Amino acid sequence: MISLAYAMGAPSGGKAGNPIMAFLPLIIIFAIFYFLLIRPQQKRAKEHKNFLESLSRGDEVMTSGGLIGRIAGLTEDVVTLEVADKTRIKVARSYILGKAPKKK
Repeated sequence: MISLAYAMGAPSGGKAGNPIMAFLPLIIIFAIFYFLLIRPQQKRAKEHKNFLESLSRGDEVMTSGGLIGRIAGLTEDVVTLEVADKTRIKVARSYILGKAPKKK
């Protein structure tokens, strides 16, 4: 039985495939992930960065914790929000989500 296996020799693969065609599905999947996930996330991050840079005193904003307040002071890293009359809190600038929703 063993001598028969040696007599048969190594199986010939026949024609070798194109290596690019072997990686084509992987390349297509990466392209789909890039256009559906990575690119929109980068665009959103860029818009948020521009929003944070354009903040000014008097803007009403909402934090990631759900607090809504008017900007009373700004530094490079910290925003001072006035959430009620004479009640001010300091919040890291990166925790500002966006403009406050309009009052009805």
